[in-house]
Amino acid sequence: MASDAHRSLLDQGRRGIERETLRVDMQGRLALDPHPAALGSALTNPHITTDYSESLLEFITPAEHDIATVLDELDRIHRFTNARLEHELLWSQSMPCILPDEADIPIAWYGTSHIGMIKHVYRRGLALRYGKAMQCIAGLHYNYSLSEDLWRVLKKDANSTADDKTFQSESYIALIRNFHRYSWLLMYLFGASPALSMHFLRGRQHELETLSDDTLYLPYATSLRMSDLGYQNDAQAGLMQPYNDLESYMRSLSRAVRQPYPAYEAIGTRRDGEWIQLNTNLLQIENEYYATIRPKRVINSGERPVEALCARGVQYIEVRCMDIDPFEPLGISLETSRFLDAFLLFCALDESPFTDEASHREKTENFARTVKQGRRPGLLLQRDGAPIALQAWGLELLEKIQAVAHVLDATSKDQPHTRALATQKEKLLHPELTPSARVLAELQTTDQSFEQFGMRQSIAHAEYFRARPLSTEENAYFNTLAQDSIAAQAEMERTQSDDFDAFVLAYSTRTPQQLCD
Repeated sequence: MASDAHRSLLDQGRRGIERETLRVDMQGRLALDPHPAALGSALTNPHITTDYSESLLEFITPAEHDIATVLDELDRIHRFTNARLEHELLWSQSMPCILPDEADIPIAWYGTSHIGMIKHVYRRGLALRYGKAMQCIAGLHYNYSLSEDLWRVLKKDANSTADDKTFQSESYIALIRNFHRYSWLLMYLFGASPALSMHFLRGRQHELETLSDDTLYLPYATSLRMSDLGYQNDAQAGLMQPYNDLESYMRSLSRAVRQPYPAYEAIGTRRDGEWIQLNTNLLQIENEYYATIRPKRVINSGERPVEALCARGVQYIEVRCMDIDPFEPLGISLETSRFLDAFLLFCALDESPFTDEASHREKTENFARTVKQGRRPGLLLQRDGAPIALQAWGLELLEKIQAVAHVLDATSKDQPHTRALATQKEKLLHPELTPSARVLAELQTTDQSFEQFGMRQSIAHAEYFRARPLSTEENAYFNTLAQDSIAAQAEMERTQSDDFDAFVLAYSTRTPQQLCD
């Protein structure tokens, strides 16, 4: 791979970012108004949509070869959006702002087309199953792929007899196995949610400490968002058994979307004649499964994710555990992105032993320990059944990733990946440099609450974007996109046929049956 003949193939993979952010009013409270019409249709605008709530924006970049280009596009989306928010800001944190009562958190609305309604009803089901507050947590998803030509080179080097689709898919699964082994390192280096508003817990039991009257924290936490206080669900515990191939992964998901779950059966699918969840199964759809990383394939309209994977294999992976960096207006820096590229390429190329129950449990515990105690001096993780200091293991990994960084930097004078690794090494040697430590330092030295700190950063980021208005041509592009998306939604609603009940039934039966046998 490192030969001159093949090195250029490393530049042909693609990157993309999905960044979530809450709209808040000037008092730092959740904005309760509908999705702004100036941003277009949340159903059909390819760059600006909503996630769980009408108030939870999601910005989606195109997939590009260079992550720097992706961040430039994400920057333009932010600038367009900020210019069209009246008396509102984009929340700068992963953990939510001050939320209203559960009943008053608005679920995202996508219009009356069948596709729009299925998205809305799915979110109604999420509210019943997990509560609305948890769905208001924001994250950043990093999409990553290697070029298919590179996979063919690697297949030849491995003397594999598999067809191209199978080799590529199973290689992405091997990447995911390594990601699970080492993703605790990402939580240490980039976790940025060590504190939260006491209002978020709404009376839930917890072991957090009090930082101020309205702020709770853990002194060595890196990412409470990724702890059991954030994305959690007892029903999903044990859902995804250790998987070592794509078929096992798809079979687990396919069973989960067909397996009735008693607690959800007790709720039912309708209330007062209205749909309240798509079904009473363990998962309504595949995306309900909370995972730190997913194998992905671009889907066709109306197609289910598992259908696409089954038919055409894995196309890219989606990293889902990254916190929003409150010190970065975009939620992520170019330097962090360069490190992610080196880290993920390392995961793709390094030996990836199969996972069994013991190693699966070890990886899960390492991750859980890091998000709650990652900066604790002398913290020990487990590697192959033996204790190892987080810092020592992290430094070992950086040494291995360095070889990949050198290959990525072979034709670059400024060595961006190598410099990104150097920054992360400093964080391992000096925990106070991590985003989580910096957040706590800001809260403690300024005597601000979590909510006050969030507002301060949100205002600073808004000023940053508004100081750099888009050009006339850029504005016209996003305005046209918004107008066209509204027209596209209206056309979908005008031309649809059959009723919604039949549509839900047809959608629910499209999971490949053979995977469930």
